[in-house]
Amino acid sequence: MSLLLAGDVGGTKTTLACYRAGRDHLELLRRASFPSRSFSCLKEVLDAFMEGFDAPLDAAVLGVAGPVVDGTATITNLPWKVDERELAVILKTARTSVVNDLVAVSYGILDLSAGDLFTLNDVPRDPRGPIAVIAPGTGLGEAYLTWDGASYRAHPSEGGHADFAPTDETQISLLRWMLRRHDHVSVERVCSGSGIPNLYAFLKEQGAHEEPERLALRLGEAPDPAVVIRENAQDPVEGCDLSRAAMELFVKILGAEAGNLALKLLPTGGLFLAGGLPPRIIPMLETGAFMEAFTSKGRLSAWVKRIPVLVALDLDVGLKGAARYGKTMLLER
Repeated sequence: MSLLLAGDVGGTKTTLACYRAGRDHLELLRRASFPSRSFSCLKEVLDAFMEGFDAPLDAAVLGVAGPVVDGTATITNLPWKVDERELAVILKTARTSVVNDLVAVSYGILDLSAGDLFTLNDVPRDPRGPIAVIAPGTGLGEAYLTWDGASYRAHPSEGGHADFAPTDETQISLLRWMLRRHDHVSVERVCSGSGIPNLYAFLKEQGAHEEPERLALRLGEAPDPAVVIRENAQDPVEGCDLSRAAMELFVKILGAEAGNLALKLLPTGGLFLAGGLPPRIIPMLETGAFMEAFTSKGRLSAWVKRIPVLVALDLDVGLKGAARYGKTMLLER
C-alpha cells in the first residue's frame, strides 16, 4: 500500500485529501477544504492540512487552475505559484506532479457512475469517442480526452480565455459594455463565477429590471456576489427578475460556448459540464435555453444534437481525478 496526497487548487477553495492507494482501490484517510484567498501561498495550506500527519507520502498530485509548463503553474485567479519541484521538498516525496485542474477533472469523469451524472441530451455515447469537458467555477475551464488504443488520455487547454462570441443583440451589447472595461473579453469574463456579477451589473445598468434594495445590501456585504445572485435567482419567494435574467443569460452563454467546444472536438464520447456551478443550477439547465444555445449552430445544428451532454454532479470530481492520476503514477513506478 502507498500513501497518496491529491489536491484540487482553485481560486475560491483548495481541497486536499490523503489516500491509501492499492492497485484496485483508493481508501480516503483525510480530506479538508480551505478558502484559498485566506492563505498567502500553497505551502501554508499544505502545512495546515498535513499538521499531525507524520506518515511519509509516496506521491502527490495537484490539479491547479491555470496553465502548467514544465511542472510550474501560476494560478489564474489567485496570486500563487506552484512548482512540483518545490512541492517535492515541502512534502518530502520525490514523486510529485502538478497538472491543469481540468486534466484532473477529466480523469475524474472517467470514474463517475450513472448516479453521479445528470443527462441533458440523452443520446448514445461512443465508448471510444473523444470526450469534451467544460467547467464553470470561479473561472472557466475546458479540456478533452482522447482514446489512445488502450485508455483515455486527458489534454489541457485554456479555452476559457478565448474570445467571447455573442450570439444575439443582448450579448452584442454585453460585449460592447465589457470592452469599455477590459482590453480583452474572454468567455470566462461572462461565463464563470467571476463573470456572473458582470452579467448582473450589465443588465442592471441597461435598466432591464429593478434591483431590490435588500439584494443590493446583500451583494455589498457578500465575499462572493456570484453566490448571492445564483441563490437569489433560484429562490421562489425572495428571488428577483434581475438575478434571474443574469442567470438566464449565463446559461445561454454557457450553452453556446459548450456548442462551440463540441464543434471543435466532435466529442461523440460525450460533452460533460463540470465545475462548481452546473450541479447547483440543474433546474436552470433543464429549461431548454442551454440546449437551444448548444444546438444553434446553423448548418451543423443537426449534427450537434447528436452529442451526448451530461452534468457531473460530484463536486469532488477534480480531487478524485487527481487521485486517479496519482494511483496510475504509482503503478507505473
